[in-house]
Amino acid sequence: MLQLQLLSSPPLTPQTVNLNSISNPKLFPSFSSLNSSQTRSFKFNPLSKPSKFSLKCRQSEYFDQKQRFNDSSSSSSPSSLAGLPARFYVGHSIYKGKAALTVEPRAPEFVPLDSGAFKISREGFVLLQFAPAAGVRQYDWSRKQVFSLSVTEIGTLISLGMRESCEFFHDPFKGKSDEGKVRKVLKVEPLPDGSGHFFNLGVQNKLLNVDENVYIPITRGEFTVLKSAFSFILPYLLGWHAFANSTKPDDTSRANNANPRYGGDYEWSR
Repeated sequence: MLQLQLLSSPPLTPQTVNLNSISNPKLFPSFSSLNSSQTRSFKFNPLSKPSKFSLKCRQSEYFDQKQRFNDSSSSSSPSSLAGLPARFYVGHSIYKGKAALTVEPRAPEFVPLDSGAFKISREGFVLLQFAPAAGVRQYDWSRKQVFSLSVTEIGTLISLGMRESCEFFHDPFKGKSDEGKVRKVLKVEPLPDGSGHFFNLGVQNKLLNVDENVYIPITRGEFTVLKSAFSFILPYLLGWHAFANSTKPDDTSRANNANPRYGGDYEWSR
């Protein structure tokens, strides 16, 4: 809202001010946006008490609305919620007649050191989830079986040829009292016509009395997508991105001298 207050001193006769001249952009540029439908003239008496009048300006309303919009949009942005950075969850799914396969990366874990730095405590992995079909384009995710691919197993799949096969064995309770009671075997074998691979997951769980086998055919194109995604995410699963982001050119020599074990020049300086 734009308000003008007129205070007077001599002349003694009432005068008329024509807003047509005020709205002339050449004479008064700041009043060029006044609403043309407003009254163009008014009278005031310089001997009377100062009076107030209001002029409604569309331009001021526009900026008020724009400011309110900016305030509301900034307060609802993901990065502004509790001051935390936005997190993203990704995955890739393949659906076939007998089963569905979902592939999701899991980030590595770090622990703080007394020096203020961080050290990786657990490498990341890729989680495979197999769900058997329960009907046409329907899958029973309550019966899903999972298998976690380590970085080495991911490397094996990346290097796998179209006519090659591999097999991975997992015992989640290895080294514990229940060792041998849960066995998981993932077999990746080429299709007879060479058009792709079979992903076959067998799970024997004596604790839950489960003996299930889930398999899904993966075409050459689908396998190429998986290998490309694996190649991209592999350095992140190792935590190397955190190291790269924290490295500065002026810190390299100081870090190498402080810890010769990780120094690139240590071998040549012996």
